[in-house]
Amino acid sequence: MIIAQKKFLIGGLAVAGAVAYLVYAGIKETSVYYLTVSQSSSMVSSDRDFRMEGNVIPGSIKIAPGSLGAEFAITDSVKQVPIKYHGAIPDMFKDDIKVVVQGKYDKNGVFLAHTLLTSCPSKYEASKQGGKI
Repeated sequence: MIIAQKKFLIGGLAVAGAVAYLVYAGIKETSVYYLTVSQSSSMVSSDRDFRMEGNVIPGSIKIAPGSLGAEFAITDSVKQVPIKYHGAIPDMFKDDIKVVVQGKYDKNGVFLAHTLLTSCPSKYEASKQGGKI
């Protein structure tokens, strides 16, 4: 009877240890730094993906017709970074909007983004036509 209890205890500890390791490895693999444009200068020489938040600099957006992606620059009012993004462009993407990009720097200091997220306005305004929304 005592031997059976020890086997269950050892088996239970092995399963719990395996689950704990898988959770730790999953969190470590999917965790991503979230930095401002100014803070991102510490990641220029890193080969690790991270997220960066900033505002799109007005007039910096360049989209080639028929292409998938865009080139633009973002700023946090202190520093600016050129971005090359490859992927579907969100509908709300425009000048002077807050965006979050995920990717990493290339050797020339250009941020190569594979994810582009736009933030929604913090408040919505009523239609000027006076009709119901």
